[in-house]
Amino acid sequence: MPRIMSLLQKYDIKASFFVPAVAANLYPDEQRAVTGEGHEIGIHGWIHELNSLLPPENERDLMMRSADMLEMITGARPVGLRTPSWDLSESTLSIAREMGLLYDSSLMADDSCYELLENLERTGVVEIPVEWIRDDAPYFMMSRIGPEDVLAIFMREFEQAYQEGEMFQLTFHPHIIGYRSRIWILEELIRAAKAKGDVWFATHRQVAEHASTAL
Repeated sequence: MPRIMSLLQKYDIKASFFVPAVAANLYPDEQRAVTGEGHEIGIHGWIHELNSLLPPENERDLMMRSADMLEMITGARPVGLRTPSWDLSESTLSIAREMGLLYDSSLMADDSCYELLENLERTGVVEIPVEWIRDDAPYFMMSRIGPEDVLAIFMREFEQAYQEGEMFQLTFHPHIIGYRSRIWILEELIRAAKAKGDVWFATHRQVAEHASTAL
């Protein structure tokens, strides 16, 4: 985390961090430092549980408790959700709506933001879609391909998104990208995007607020 925070500060970029509530409770000073520097913290489960394996009442309880814990530690109520392992149950969306969340970032139906529907009805919840191909975990924890190859994949994703005038959303894990032999990947991506001169670096909250005006 210190390497990531230092890099974001170097380039004056605000990011979104999705933190399990138990991890936040174990490292409260870290969470306060994250929000103190203008970054966003979103819900990421209680202890990285799988929502689809929980009874609805247990899932609701853990989501509510997670939001309460993050608010108690940081002083800011989370407005977004990224489910652990991108795992949703049939109840997740209704719970998110009950909590008044602005967005979810766990699904993969598009490269662009879209509004989630529940029983074919509009919910007002913005989906900021993720994708395994733009996640560091599959490459370093499963495939274990070289950092240069990972950068090449991310860079091609970014360049095509730029050509299309679309969103380039990345998922990085501090315990994966934060190694000295990997953190340079993040910096190279930042430098490439900065070099364009007209790329908007935004938190998920900012993206959802922007998207909600057009959906």
